[in-house]
Amino acid sequence: MIGEPPGASPAAGVFAAADLGATSGRVVVGRVGGGELALTEVNRFANVPVRLPSGLHWDLPGLFTGVLDGLREAARSGAAVASVGVDTWAVDYGLLDADGALLGIPYHYRDRRTAQVAPRVRDEVGAQELYAANGLQHLPFNTVFQLAAARGTVQLAAARTLLLIPDLVTHWLTGSVGAEVTNASTTGLLDARTGEWSRDLADRIGLDPALLPPLRQPGDSAGELLPHIVAATGLAAGTRVTTVGSHDTASAVAAVPATAPGSAYISCGTWSLAGLELDAPVLSAASRAANFTNERGIDGTFRYLRNIMGMWLLEECRRVWAARGEPSELASLLADAGRAEPFGAVIDPDAPEFLAPADMPAAIADYCVRTGQRPPESRGALVRCVLESLALAHRRVLRKAAELADREITHIHLVGGGSRNELLCRLTADASGLPVIAGPTEATALGNILVQARTHGLVGDLARMRQLVADTQELRRYEPRGDLRAWDAADARISGALAAP
Repeated sequence: MIGEPPGASPAAGVFAAADLGATSGRVVVGRVGGGELALTEVNRFANVPVRLPSGLHWDLPGLFTGVLDGLREAARSGAAVASVGVDTWAVDYGLLDADGALLGIPYHYRDRRTAQVAPRVRDEVGAQELYAANGLQHLPFNTVFQLAAARGTVQLAAARTLLLIPDLVTHWLTGSVGAEVTNASTTGLLDARTGEWSRDLADRIGLDPALLPPLRQPGDSAGELLPHIVAATGLAAGTRVTTVGSHDTASAVAAVPATAPGSAYISCGTWSLAGLELDAPVLSAASRAANFTNERGIDGTFRYLRNIMGMWLLEECRRVWAARGEPSELASLLADAGRAEPFGAVIDPDAPEFLAPADMPAAIADYCVRTGQRPPESRGALVRCVLESLALAHRRVLRKAAELADREITHIHLVGGGSRNELLCRLTADASGLPVIAGPTEATALGNILVQARTHGLVGDLARMRQLVADTQELRRYEPRGDLRAWDAADARISGALAAP
C-alpha cells in the first residue's frame, strides 16, 4: 500500500529507497517489521533525457538532486531512517578519472551510437562464444556494445573507473566504489557461470579490465553517507547505504508475491520483462536463438527472461498526442480501447523502429502498412493495438521460456506500473490462457526496502519476503476468458510479419 504507514511496531525499522526509473524517479520510505510492510512516497520527479550535440544523455545531476530532495523529505518526516538503498535501470554507466571526477554526462541507452557497433562486436567475438560467456539477450544497447562504441575516445582513455548508474549514485552518496552483481550481470562483461567479471571479454572489446570495480552482493554495506550529504539531507550521521538489487528489475522480481509453484513473472513498466526465476542459467543454442537473457537475481537466483518494449509504446503515443493538443488522458484512452474492435491490427513491440521514434503513432501506422494491415483509425483503436500486441508478446515469451527451461507455468504475476492497467492485465490473461495476479504496483521499491530490512534482521529469506508482500499488498486476480483461437490467429499474423523479408 502507498500512504501514511501505520504506527510503528516495536520490531519495525524504517528504510529509504531511491528508485530511478527510465521515465521518473522517486524516493520512498518503507516501514518493515512485525508483519508490517508499508510505503510512503516522499518525492517524485521526472527523468527527462537531454539531447546534446554528442547524442542522447541522462540528466544525472538533476536526478541526483531529486534523490537528495527525497532524502531530505524522509528526514523531515521524523522517521529514524536506518539505511538507504539505490536502484535504477540497467546497462548505462559513468566514467571516473583518477581523481574520481565524472568524465562527461552518461549516455542514454536509446542513443543510436551503438546501432552499427553491436553487429561488429558479435562478428569479432562470435555470437555463440558471446552468449556462452555472458548469457545475455542481444540488445544493441548492452554495456558491452556501448563500451565498444567508446573505443578510441578521449573519455575512455582518461577513465580509471567504470560505475553503473546505481553504483555511481551510491558513490556520490558514500564515496565508495563497487559494482552490484544483479546490475553487473546486464553489462555483457560478467561471466554467466562464475558470476565474476570476464577479463577475456573485456580484452576482446579493448577494455582495460582494471576499469571494472569490485563486485558487491545485495545486502552488502556500501558505506556511510558522506558528511556533506548528511548536512544536505538532515539524515543522521552514520546512516548507511545498503547495496540492494540495484537493477530495478532484480528488486521488482524479489517482491513478486510468488507463494506457489508454477509462477512466471512480468515486470511491466517502460519495458516488460517477462520470464522465470531459475537456479541456474540456460545457455543452450536454442536459448541463444530465442534471444533470452540470464541475469543475476537475489540470493544466487537467475532471471531468465526477455526484454519486451513495454508501456513505452503507449506513453510515447500519449506524449505525441499531448504535444499536438490532442486528448491524451489515460483513463479515457483505455475506455476507448476497451470499446475498440479486437485485433484490428497487431504489431511486434520489439520491431527496431519502435526503439526511439520521433512520432510513435506514425511509426505504428507505418509498420501496419508495411505488414499489409490497415492502420488504426482512432486513438482508442491504436491503444488497443498496442495492448493486444503486448499481451501477445507476453504470451509468446513466457511460452518459450517454459519450453527452454523445461518448466510448467500455471499462473502469471504481473507487477510494476503496468499492473494498474486493468485492460492490459485482462488481455494478458486472455492471451495466455492463464490467471494473472496483478500487483504490487510498487514492486521495485518494495524489493529495495525488503533487502535493506533483511540486513537488519527484520525479515527472513526470499520466500518470507514474498509471503510478506502477499500478506500486506493489494493484489487483483484476472481469470482468462473465452478461447484462444482469435489470439492464435493474431499471433500467426505477427509471426508471418516477423518471417517476412
